[in-house]
Amino acid sequence: MPLAERPRVYTIPPHGAFVDALAAGLLERTKDDPLALARARILLPNRRAVRALTDAFVRRSDGGLLLPRMTPIGDLDADGFATEAASLDLPPAFDPCERRLRLTQLVRRGAARRGDGVTAVEALRLADALGSALDELTGEEVDPAALATLVENADLAEHFQLTLDQFDAVREHWPAVLAATGTSDAVARRLAVVDAVAREWAASPPAGLIVAAGLVAVSPAVARLLRVVARLPDGLVVLPGVDTAMDDEEWDAIRVTAEGGDEAHPQYMLKRLLDRIDVGRGEVAGWDYPTASDGPVARTGAVASALRLAKFTTAWRDAPPEGVFDGVRTVEAATPAEEAQVVALALRRALAEPGQTAALVTPDRNLARRVARHLARWGIDIDDSAGLPLRQTPPGAMILALAEAATQGFAPVALLAVLKHPLVRFGPERLAWLDRVRALDRRLRGVRPVPGLAGVTARLKETKAVEALTAWWTEVAEMLAPLEAHFTHEDCALADAVAVLRDTGEALAGDELWRGPAGRALGGLVAMLTEHGRHLDPFAPADAPALLGSLLRDVPVREAYGKQPRLAIYGTLEARLQRADLTILGGLNEGVWPSPASPDPWLALKIRAELGIGGTQRGIGLAAHDFAAALGGPQVLLTRARRDDSAPTVASRFWLRLHASVGDALKPETELLALARALDRSAVPAPAPRPEPAPSAAMRPRKISVTAAEQLKADPFSWYARAILELKLLDPLDADPGAAERGIDLHDVLEKWIKGGGEPDALQPIAATMLREKWSNHPLMQALWKPRVERALDWVVEESARWHDAGWSPHGAEVKAVRELRNGVTLQGRADRVDHNAAGALAIIDYKTGKPPSNAQVQGGFALQMGLLAWLIGTDAGAAVEALRYWRLSGGKEPGDATDPLAYRGKPFIELPDHVAATIAAFDDLCEKYLLGSEPFTAKLHPEYAARYSDFDHLARVAEWQARAR
Repeated sequence: MPLAERPRVYTIPPHGAFVDALAAGLLERTKDDPLALARARILLPNRRAVRALTDAFVRRSDGGLLLPRMTPIGDLDADGFATEAASLDLPPAFDPCERRLRLTQLVRRGAARRGDGVTAVEALRLADALGSALDELTGEEVDPAALATLVENADLAEHFQLTLDQFDAVREHWPAVLAATGTSDAVARRLAVVDAVAREWAASPPAGLIVAAGLVAVSPAVARLLRVVARLPDGLVVLPGVDTAMDDEEWDAIRVTAEGGDEAHPQYMLKRLLDRIDVGRGEVAGWDYPTASDGPVARTGAVASALRLAKFTTAWRDAPPEGVFDGVRTVEAATPAEEAQVVALALRRALAEPGQTAALVTPDRNLARRVARHLARWGIDIDDSAGLPLRQTPPGAMILALAEAATQGFAPVALLAVLKHPLVRFGPERLAWLDRVRALDRRLRGVRPVPGLAGVTARLKETKAVEALTAWWTEVAEMLAPLEAHFTHEDCALADAVAVLRDTGEALAGDELWRGPAGRALGGLVAMLTEHGRHLDPFAPADAPALLGSLLRDVPVREAYGKQPRLAIYGTLEARLQRADLTILGGLNEGVWPSPASPDPWLALKIRAELGIGGTQRGIGLAAHDFAAALGGPQVLLTRARRDDSAPTVASRFWLRLHASVGDALKPETELLALARALDRSAVPAPAPRPEPAPSAAMRPRKISVTAAEQLKADPFSWYARAILELKLLDPLDADPGAAERGIDLHDVLEKWIKGGGEPDALQPIAATMLREKWSNHPLMQALWKPRVERALDWVVEESARWHDAGWSPHGAEVKAVRELRNGVTLQGRADRVDHNAAGALAIIDYKTGKPPSNAQVQGGFALQMGLLAWLIGTDAGAAVEALRYWRLSGGKEPGDATDPLAYRGKPFIELPDHVAATIAAFDDLCEKYLLGSEPFTAKLHPEYAARYSDFDHLARVAEWQARAR
């Protein structure tokens, strides 16, 4: 039977619900023959379209229905559809995972030959772009000889020329790889099958209805098949949204050229498709099968007008017909979080209407995830067609956490992320496991221990951990030891790394690692990488987390059951042919919808134009086509956020064009926005009063140190929190060495020096030993702090010599003194250094790595430490204290400074005995008020002398009352 001369090509306009109209039309055309539909064959763009059309048939069937055979165009040989291709005797398709890794290897080796350092993860990114470029050349049927000629003759920048050279080298090398493995390129194989089907159908048209529907962006081979289908005796081609109402002048003005032309226009890809199948726009007929899901007809023309070429926008002066946009509302949220709340409320409101369906269409995955989380608050589990990247699921995150921990030398944060993972010891033993992990957490607080499992073991010994915790950690370390052994090698092999991560994850989590859709997806990826990982040369262990993260991110995980059937989240591709009663277009900001055209790292625009494969703007044109199609629904909500997490945003060009063309016809949705802002709004908080706790005398301790006495006087609440409530701020995990650690270390060095005899030449070696033993794993600390330590200690030696010349000699270091007073209070203190002179008198020296107390603090009676130490130590030693000194050890431009706390501008303002007496009197008053009496512990009682920031300021809610108190 010969092919028809006149093609049968139809279009369903944007206001029509594509799959519902298609199903309605096919049912109507086959109503006279109960088996005609079952014999039909329908070609669709993708699997999602197959599912959507299946659902549409089910919705329209009154009872039993024999469905037609529906096949995605990319899987023509997957279900026996193209039995005609069997005669081609094509070898099997090349494994996609092996191809990806082999291309990554070729990119790395090419970069190495050029002397460029390319990490494994960067090579993977370039390899993915390389694979896409190769597939595009194959799909567009570009003659390889043309590329070779361009490599020789193209006038390109040097870096582009190098890139093109490598691309051409890979292209020439690839056929040898295919021949050696006995496989064929997947795209080439698929297109060969398509061509075989087209030839077979052209020569011998099949019996039954053949329909190709929903296709927009097609390769030349698929276009040849559609050309045949359109001319079969029982063939139909149904296209989405061909603008048959556009003026011929405007249609002809859309340039379809080898360089790309007007790729950003929503009709560009459809015009190119019609050209390829040799069909004029006038030959495209309307598919006149309306459905209940159709939108207003007039809106289609108004939206098309908004997206027309710039030189035809003079038509915007004409207002659209009244009521065209009655079903369209807009929301401009302040932030992405607010936008997600609005969308979630709109979906929930739709669910409250019986039978109503709603869908969020957005390319913004962050918005999609936020909306899903908001709906989960109300117990609504929405179907997200994109699924969740494997790296964001518990099994994927577990593998990635293990890689991070190993490459970071089991640093505390990374190690605890593994041990606290929800899959580890899942089940009845998890509570006991978490008790041990929390105990380990407390001992790892502070500065990072020495790298490796041995460093954690050493930290447990330093902190005198209980035997049970040490025994538990020994078992954990044995499970992690193979991981440490592998990732401490100079190079890391992918297959071996995946195997050791798999075994370690299984040792910690057991079978929980492989349960559910995410576990099965992880198992599949691990199996592929273990099998094909040998095709990637070893890489630096530090690259492993980023490389694995990229591989895990590219595997989607979808839950198959249990979703709300009336709600969905679609990407723009998944939504292309589907229709809901309410369509929400979210994330309408420039750079999101449409996404920016990504530059091709392999084929420059000039090269693409020379090869005739177009530019990089066609994604914008498809986004515009999707935007117009989605606006055809009966109810549409457009949303955007005025700023993102870091800066103001620019509205999408589609948003701006629509507002510019229709003006006030678009109405804002105020109710949902107000609800979103009110939903999580709390009442105006009542500021807390200044805390003044006053526990009973029995609860007040009778023991205090000389430094705590200063805190008690200036900020009684902080002392109360520490001494009575027994609160202590936990050190952060993996903290950088701070002023406290530096001060403790300097005190230790000086203590060892004094107790070792105080010889001038012995001080620097003690400091060098400390820096080497304690800070070997903190090179930045050594580089920045070591010079300051050396300068400060040189100053100590010089000052000690001057002090010696004045008649003083070291008496002791870290000298402790404790005294129980008559009122039952015990006072204790420690002097950093005590010297004596020939007459037996004492001098107390206090080292300060920060600023010593000011003269105002001393004269005001808020610097009690030195006066109380003079009393305690002098009494214990039975000798008079004749001198007090602060030695400030900064190590900066002024390496040190010695000051007398009782001197002001070089003159003493009080005699030492009088200062001691005044200090004792002030201390007695504190004891009577706070330790023995009922005085309340007022927060920041003397803020001018209290620490500017206290560990307990948040507990005292200082920010709420301090300004008012003043």
